[in-house]
Amino acid sequence: MKPISCISFLALLWMSGDLRAQELSPTVPPPGAPTAVPDLPNIERLADEAQRKIFEAAGQSTGPSPVTPLSFPGGPQVSTTPKGQKATFAAPKLDDPSTWEKDSQHKLAVFEIKFGGTRETVMIELYPQDAPQTVSNFLDNVETGAYNGLAFHRAVEGFIAQTGDPLTSDEGARDRWGTGGEGKTVPAEIKRTHRKGAVAMGRKADKVNPSRRSNGYQFYFALGHYGPLDGKYTVFGQVISGLEVIERIAKMPVDSNDCPIARIEIASVKIVDQKGPMYVSETTTSDDAPRYTKPAAAQGPVGRLLRRVW
Repeated sequence: MKPISCISFLALLWMSGDLRAQELSPTVPPPGAPTAVPDLPNIERLADEAQRKIFEAAGQSTGPSPVTPLSFPGGPQVSTTPKGQKATFAAPKLDDPSTWEKDSQHKLAVFEIKFGGTRETVMIELYPQDAPQTVSNFLDNVETGAYNGLAFHRAVEGFIAQTGDPLTSDEGARDRWGTGGEGKTVPAEIKRTHRKGAVAMGRKADKVNPSRRSNGYQFYFALGHYGPLDGKYTVFGQVISGLEVIERIAKMPVDSNDCPIARIEIASVKIVDQKGPMYVSETTTSDDAPRYTKPAAAQGPVGRLLRRVW
């Protein structure tokens, strides 16, 4: 488990008054305890403020987390490296969407992710030419709203952040998070290799799944340790904007199952077709990780109006 700072610990205590906060199991009130407390302060404001402190504290942490043997249903596995060897792998330079050809066509998935009292945008490019059945299944899930309201159920700094499990819509099923979605599977389409920001489907291990069929819902963002992943999981997309958001998620305090303690949730996903290059957003703060302006089709009515006016 990642260490939790004093600020984070106090923030967690602060959150305990909100039933929306992450509870492993509900507690039974002592006999004679009141069933309701009148005139409570704005508990939602306190909870959001407490969550924000957790995320800010985690975002300031430095140094990689130790890599330990991991084995989770529906997700990629990684083992410890021999003593004295670095568990790092070279990552190719990411594509620059601002240099896409004028007439090029790209299919994008635009995520709105809720955490720390804010909403963050992450955009990925899909690869239907390399993983047609996987992308088709992903598009079906988006169209039916299957991903809306689901939580990130696994976060390992420098390795992956995983989501898409239908069970994560239910806080009461937290002990089973990471095992859902097996009612639907997709044939393996293992062609592309992993690099930083690669998006791939989770699956069961080879022992029970020798054909390496993908879970019908769960997917993960690769953040490192690419060697053990290549040739084993279907890569169907690549983060093109908002990778720093996924990296922050992977730094969040987690429980013994590598599940983030505070809820990190997919608010919505939209599929858009992008023609030509994308433009760097004015909100970009780092030359190393530029953010790109969302396509008009992925913006809300207010955003489209402002874009048209200004």
